[in-house]
Amino acid sequence: MSHDYHHGHSHEHHHTNNKKALLLSFSLITLFMIVEVIGGFLTNSLALLSDAGHMLSDSFALGLSLFAFKLSEKEANQQNTFGYKRFEIFAALINGVALIAISIYIFYEAFQRFFDPPNVNATMLWIAIIGFLINVVVAFILMSGGDTKENLNMRSALLHVMGDLLGSVGAIIAGLLIMFLDWNIADPIASIVVALLILFSGLRITRDSFHILMEGTPHNLSYQDIENSLVQLDGVIAIHDLHIWMITSDFPSFTCHVVVEEKVDRDQLIKEASKLLKDRFSIQHTTIQIEGIHANIKASENHCN
Repeated sequence: MSHDYHHGHSHEHHHTNNKKALLLSFSLITLFMIVEVIGGFLTNSLALLSDAGHMLSDSFALGLSLFAFKLSEKEANQQNTFGYKRFEIFAALINGVALIAISIYIFYEAFQRFFDPPNVNATMLWIAIIGFLINVVVAFILMSGGDTKENLNMRSALLHVMGDLLGSVGAIIAGLLIMFLDWNIADPIASIVVALLILFSGLRITRDSFHILMEGTPHNLSYQDIENSLVQLDGVIAIHDLHIWMITSDFPSFTCHVVVEEKVDRDQLIKEASKLLKDRFSIQHTTIQIEGIHANIKASENHCN
């Protein structure tokens, strides 16, 4: 049996950059969130209040994501042999559910205001513009300084910010319509558009988080391609009990049983299999069990596939 584990400098580099980007973003969002909440109440704008509410959730989401990265730094132990890295996925799941809940609340409030449109102070426009600029800066920090493409925790934080940025755009448009056309119903309409976008993001993050927590096969890897590649190695007869899952976003893990010919060089085969998985599929945490053709372990185990 072979257990190959390499999860080194590149991961730590991304991890450090992610924390720096989150800390700076968290500070900016939290400071402006206080300003926008006050402004929303003073101007009586639902678009601005919904944007402020989402920015409040951004502050929580960024703080939770930052805490998840800090917790994941704890060393593995006998009770948690993979350490605490999976908490990043729990954080992403919480953020996804929060996005869905926020969108539902905005839908409810907007529906109420359709029947009784309030008088909205056009001052909301200037606060929304400042909010838009803040979100542009934070989104840039996260995308340029963090791993928002591969890391689900970072992606969930970015989607919170992008949803808030769109909320600011909605508040700006509503503010312009109210200022020049005295069209107060633009406020709930803008809120509904933003809520739909937030809902879509929340559903996607929740789905991806749930898939990882259920130890599903990573979307960027093909179970069949990996099995076919391994079975083509010299001396390999069959593959069984092959499993691919994610510990966290950028940490794929792999196990399988390989049935081989009796005279095969097993050490060499393990090296070739590990190299194939690393070079072709970017899987570096592997456990491979080698079995002789007469071992018939598959018949005696409660195998999954």
